Amino acid sequence: MKNSELSEKKWSKFLRRVRLFRFVPFTDFVLAAGSLATGNLHENSDFDVILGVRNGRVFTTRFFAVTFLGFLGVRRKKMTHGEEASDKICLSHFVTAKSYRLTPPYNDYWQNLYYNLVPVLGSDEKINDFFKANNWLKPERVYDQKAYKGNPFHLNPKDSLIRSLLEKALGGGFGDWLERRLKNLQIRRIERSLDVVEGYKPRVIYTDDELEFHPDTRRIEEMIKNKTIKVVKRA
Repeated sequence: MKNSELSEKKWSKFLRRVRLFRFVPFTDFVLAAGSLATGNLHENSDFDVILGVRNGRVFTTRFFAVTFLGFLGVRRKKMTHGEEASDKICLSHFVTAKSYRLTPPYNDYWQNLYYNLVPVLGSDEKINDFFKANNWLKPERVYDQKAYKGNPFHLNPKDSLIRSLLEKALGGGFGDWLERRLKNLQIRRIERSLDVVEGYKPRVIYTDDELEFHPDTRRIEEMIKNKTIKVVKRA
């Protein structure tokens, strides 16, 4: 299959599946990342996303994202590869306003990835704040709202009733309690999985402000060392 045909096929499937985030409470925006953003697609490529979430609700958002996507069979599970991971959404990075700026180091891989992130859902204001926070990019990435509104990759669906009801129910004291409970449960599971899976130079963060799961960065390091990063500049 030609690369253009593969790209069209992958993006079409991704855009159908990413609409599920309309139901995930406290999701401010969704950015397409990984091979979707850089153009390095192959048949077994998964769908990496960066999720912008509400302050104080990062573990709650992750819980509902994992639950909804997992129930429908479209979430990539940890350490799956090949056909098993193909076309599955990888929930590898959740950021709040306090963690919009990527944690260093800022190497060629992250430069290429972040310059080519594709906004597909969410608040224009929050997306703009995200790119402003990442002013380490050279040249700096400017979020052009008008350009993206006319881009077929940029969806603008209305929030769902389910999401609105969940945010109303979980926006106060009960939501604070649930966030603490989900944090404790998820951290225990994360730390158990880190004990079992020994990845190469893992880039893993789990705080109230950010969740990042890149348990093995060997491929990234090899791409930098061998200078095999395919640089793509999106319009």
